[in-house]
This record gives sequence, C-alpha cells and structure tokens, in this order.
Amino acid sequence: MTGPAADETAPDATAPIRIGNASGFYGDRFSAVQEMLTGGPLDVLTGDYLAELTMLILGRDRLKDPSLGYARTFLKQLEIGLGEALDRGVKIVSNAGGLNPAGLAHAIEQLADRLGLHPKIAYVEGDDLLARAEELDLGTPLTANAYLGAWGIAEALQAGANVVVTGRVTDASVIVGPAAAHHGWKRTQYDELAGAVAAGHVIECGCQATGGNYAFFSEIRDLGRPGFPIAEIHPDGSSVITKHDNTGGAVTIDTVKAQLLYEITGARYAGPDVTTRLDSIELDDDGPDRVRISGVRGEPPPPTYKVSLNSVGGFRNEVDFVLTGLQLEEKAELVKAQLERALPKRPAELRWTVAWTEKPNADTEEEASVFLRCAVKDPDQKVVGRAFSSAAVELALASYPGFHVTAPPGDGSPYGVFRAGYVDIRAVEQVVVLPDGTRKVIEPAAETQPLTAVEETGLPMPLPQLASSGRPRTREIPLGRIAGARSGDKGGDANVGVWVRQEKAWRWLAHSLTVELFQELLPETRELTVTRYLLPNLWAVNFVVEGLLGEGVAAQARFDPQAKAVGEWLRSRYIDVPEVLL
Repeated sequence: MTGPAADETAPDATAPIRIGNASGFYGDRFSAVQEMLTGGPLDVLTGDYLAELTMLILGRDRLKDPSLGYARTFLKQLEIGLGEALDRGVKIVSNAGGLNPAGLAHAIEQLADRLGLHPKIAYVEGDDLLARAEELDLGTPLTANAYLGAWGIAEALQAGANVVVTGRVTDASVIVGPAAAHHGWKRTQYDELAGAVAAGHVIECGCQATGGNYAFFSEIRDLGRPGFPIAEIHPDGSSVITKHDNTGGAVTIDTVKAQLLYEITGARYAGPDVTTRLDSIELDDDGPDRVRISGVRGEPPPPTYKVSLNSVGGFRNEVDFVLTGLQLEEKAELVKAQLERALPKRPAELRWTVAWTEKPNADTEEEASVFLRCAVKDPDQKVVGRAFSSAAVELALASYPGFHVTAPPGDGSPYGVFRAGYVDIRAVEQVVVLPDGTRKVIEPAAETQPLTAVEETGLPMPLPQLASSGRPRTREIPLGRIAGARSGDKGGDANVGVWVRQEKAWRWLAHSLTVELFQELLPETRELTVTRYLLPNLWAVNFVVEGLLGEGVAAQARFDPQAKAVGEWLRSRYIDVPEVLL
C-alpha cells in the first residue's frame, strides 16, 4: 500500500487540529462525507460505523463471504470523496473496517487504482479475538472484538497515512488518535487524552451534537438538515465543538451536554488509553455555534479491555393484532387464549404487550383502536416460523369482532444476543499495518488503574423553604418542562441522563430525582437495579438501569430496544416542581 512521499511540511503542533465527523452509525447520511469535505476547512474527517448491533450484522456477512465483514457504505462514500480529501489534504480515519480491516484496506486500494489516485493506506487490527474466544473464557460467540484505543491510529498518521481504517476501537478513538498524533502527546498525558476523549464522545454520534435527538428541539431555528459536528482540539486537550458555517442545527452548551450524557455510567468513563473524569468537564459558550470543553482530567486506564461478544440467540417472530371499539380487554383475552391454544409447540419465550392508546367516542377508527403484540422467540426456527404464522392467520374469521393484523407474520428471523466480556490488556496484540506494509505492534498501557466508582459528593444545598408551612409551593407538571434528558443502550442495560439549565433547578434536581422517584415514574424499572450518578459540573444526574434491554438491542427485547426514548418517557411524567423554578 504505497503512495507518493509524505508532505515534508510538518503540521504546527501548537495549533488546534480540526476534526470533523461524518458518520454516527452504519446507515447515517450518505452525503455527509462530501458535505464535510467541501463545507469548510478540516484536518481530519472521521466516521463511526460500529454499534453493537452492527457487529452482529457484519458477523453474519462474514459467515456468508469471508472477504466481507466491513461497512461497505464507507467504501461507496470514498468513491465520491477520496479524491476531494486528497486534494484538500484531509486525512480520513474510520472504524468501518469492522471485522475485516485488512479487507477494507485492500478494497480501498483497489478503488484508488480504479480512480487513478495514490493514497497512503494503513489499518489497525488485533481486536478480533474470535479464534481465541474459548481460550480467553469468552465462550463460543459469533463475534468477539476487544475495544482497542487510539495509538495504532496515531502511529499510522505519523507514518504519513492519508486513510486509516480500524476494526473495533472505542468510538472516541478515531478522534483521539489524530489529536495525539498532531500534538505529539505521550501515553501518560492523561489530562490531554481525556480532553480528546470528551471531544470525541461529543462528535462521534454525528448530528446528536448539533441538535439531533435533542430534548429542547423546538428551540433550534433550523433542524431540517443539521450539519455534522467538528472538534477543534488544542495542545492542552481542551476543545471547541462547532460545525461548518451555513449548515443546519445548532451547537449550544445544552446540545453538547446532552451528548456528553449519552451512553455513559458514572463519573469515570473508562477507555483503553485513559479513564476520563466526566465530573471534571467544564463547558463555556465560545460564540455562535461554538462551545468550549475544558478542565477535563484523566487517569490511567483499567487493566482490562472490554470485549464485544455477539451471538445468534435463536429466532423470533411477532404479530400485531388490532383491537377496535368496545370490550378491548375481553377481545385481547380471547385472541390470546386462541393463539396460544393453536400453537403446536409453545415457544421458549412468548410475550404479549398492549398499548392502551384508544380514545372513547373517537372520531377516527385509528383513535378507537389499540395494538396487541405477540412476540415469540425459540432456538428452533420452525417453532416461531410457519407454525406461529399459520396459527395467527387462521384466526382471521374465528376470533374477536373487527379482527385484523397490521401485517401477516413472516417465517421467523434470527436475533442476536450481546454481552460484554473482559480480558487482560496483555492478552491482546494491537497491530498497525503502515502504508509501506510494515507491521508494528502497539504495546498496551504500561500504567493501569482498576476502575472504581466515584463517591457521590458535591451534592448542592437544597432550595430554601418558600412557604410558611415549611414546604415550597409546587405545581404538578411534566418533568420535561424544566429538564432535558438523553438515553441510550449499554448492552442489556440502559442509561438515562437528566440535566437542568439553572443552578437553582440543579439544587432541586439533585435532591428530588432519587432512584426511588425514578422507579416510581418509570414502573418498568421497579424490579430492576437502578444506580444514580451525580455530575455536578453538568448540573446532571445519570441513571443506569440494569437489564432493561434484556440480551441487548439485537434481541429486540422491548418496544424501544435501544432505549432511545426512555428519557423522553421520563420527561413526560408528571412531578411536583417548586413554582420558583417555573
């Protein structure tokens, strides 16, 4: 993978590096690569393509064809954007290599030959532990990939690579690597690395940093087509989050704060290169569509790598019965009994759910209806395939009045199971293959620190009593009137980050939104383990709900399998709020 000699002009390490991100998931806006390359100055363009579900999809691709296993969309985007990037001197770094970074690097080389281009291409591998899964006590999964860090990427860029692709690295690593290479950071510069992790965590999910999926979305003037985010990372690890001029969306303290609360646990955010102290982050307005992140502290990383383990759990199917009008509960009980009696064999898992959304005396049929869902899972496809589908369809003329379904059930489809494993960092060999073909081993961290929870300190003073009775005057309103939230999946767990925008509201939130109240507001969590973490600098609390998503997103265990809207559900719940906050 050779190319022309690298530019002899070394970058100015005292200047910030300007890193834009053009993908937050496999399936994000296709045109974003070209938009980011042509929208304004950049030093590096990154793309995150790997979610836990994506690894399962790529694993099934690789089963069908061993030459696959990477994000093919990225290759198509390069067909349009690679020449532009080379002309503008923009480096490209992406984890689109998935399960086969070498295969993607080779495909890029072939693409460049067809286009008459000569990029220097490097790739990072070593994350794939499938062949050693049993030896490492990881079981027998379909995929087993350690979350590697940024130093292989940094090494490739310092060797002159124009394009670097990786397998499973942490989402922020595609941003941290370029920053570390540009500024010449050492591996023990934990504060600088942690600052880059914070910036990377903000921009790696694309438009979620510029107003996408934002609790107060109606405040954003132009959300029709949000621009993708950019991080200007300085030598001390501080950064400014921004976007190209004349693009939609907005970058504000709250859009950045929302993304900082996404898919986290406590104050310590562990990574393979550094543990970032989220409770140290400070946010400041730096002008229109510019937010400064500073003060971030870092600690040595933990002595283990997290490993993403995906397996095919079995097969699933479902049918949605539409119930309309009167006696809805009786209709539901009738069809439940009929379907279960008609099944030749009961599936290993059979779950009924119903959304009671009907309105009495409704003006439309849709408003007079509810959906009764039957979801089934079993290791045997036949049990949830034709046998289940036929049993449901055969009830069409023999069940409740008004019987119909939203769509006929299919033959049953495979579903995945995710779990996290952990291995000693010395059991994994990260390798970067440089543009000249040289293979270089990236040593694991020499200094580590076991991950421990941060004691809940920094609880603010409560609001003063505002009434003669000794209790503040309150009004029952939706929590979302004064608080934002963002939620997401962490394997089978979910996180819900909640923040407020005034110091006095923070004093109320920290004392009022306890685990007990959280579980009262979200009854689905009452039987689950919920842990609360305080983040005073962000005026935020984060809740981690263990087991809410069962065996992970690919298992489709609940109505909202990635917990994307749990935060909005919480915001819609009514709570007594002091009138002084309204």
